[in-house]
Amino acid sequence: MDRRSFLRTSALGGGAAAATSLAAPAIAQGNMTLTMVTTWPRGLAGVWDSVERFTNNVNEMSGGSITVEPKAAGELVGALEVFDAVTSGQADMYHGADYYFVGQHPAWAYFTTVPFGMTAPEMMTWYYANGGMELHHELGEVFGLKSFIAGQTAAQGGGWFRQPISSADDFKGLKFRMPGLGGQALAKLGASVQVLPGGEIYQALSTGALDGTEWIGPWSDEKLGLQEVCDHYYPAGFHEPGAALSVATNLDIFNEMTPVQQKIIEIAAADAHQHNYALFIANNGPALNRLQSGGTNIQQFPDDVWDAFGSASKEVLDGFMDDELFASIRDSAEASMKSASGWMSVSDSAYTAQRNRVLGS
Repeated sequence: MDRRSFLRTSALGGGAAAATSLAAPAIAQGNMTLTMVTTWPRGLAGVWDSVERFTNNVNEMSGGSITVEPKAAGELVGALEVFDAVTSGQADMYHGADYYFVGQHPAWAYFTTVPFGMTAPEMMTWYYANGGMELHHELGEVFGLKSFIAGQTAAQGGGWFRQPISSADDFKGLKFRMPGLGGQALAKLGASVQVLPGGEIYQALSTGALDGTEWIGPWSDEKLGLQEVCDHYYPAGFHEPGAALSVATNLDIFNEMTPVQQKIIEIAAADAHQHNYALFIANNGPALNRLQSGGTNIQQFPDDVWDAFGSASKEVLDGFMDDELFASIRDSAEASMKSASGWMSVSDSAYTAQRNRVLGS
């Protein structure tokens, strides 16, 4: 039996008996009401907007044949419990960041982001044109899920710190919040890495349980109040160059839908993805200006720190290459990234550099 078959058997075989007792969606006169659990507090800037965009899309496009009822983190299950809730049938679908679930399989990270990975345009190129969506489905089906990306934060900031970072040694012993494989890379530099949901970050910083954190970007971070508890902000980070959010539906429930309903889920997710990307880009610039005007020190990591990030990230990614599915997803993503970035570096990047030079901006 190859590793992929083993994964499918171990992930689903143990739950095969449970699959017969999955909680079915509420159905009345042919209409489905689906409970969506999320990793986000209700109303959290940017990420909850993606939840609302997706649910409104589905509810309106289906003409009432599907109603999605979103639950914020903690309303039904905890923020980091949504994966288990949907695979077990306690909930019908989740909205979250798939890299929270690297403990289930490390390849989930690729459908949010990996350190030194794809920017948002590169992610979209891979997902929609170079096989990324099909790999997302393949990984999801191992765990009884049908998954689609349904949000995009764009490049995320390097983080908030009480003291400036002058060398890689400054991460030794630092209590820092960073999920996904980026967090594993930071741990290799000696940081004490913690994975906390967004709703718990401010309190952890206020009480000293954290020395620093990354969250998303200026807009969401400002709304979370991180400028109140940390003075130094690094807008460029290695860990999330373009983070996608995802919707995953319990596979049994997805398969009960009509082809039209299934297509509604797919298209609603794609629309939420592109709309969310625009929303973050539109709001991050003005928010960064407000933060700087309010006294936040805006800084960039030195080159030797970036070099340390790069070495640690490669070590983390290489450590999973004995897993066939991880290796195939990584190879696919990196091939697409290389192709897309090769073109954009001589087109988009060259153009914007000349535009800024000519216009003096």
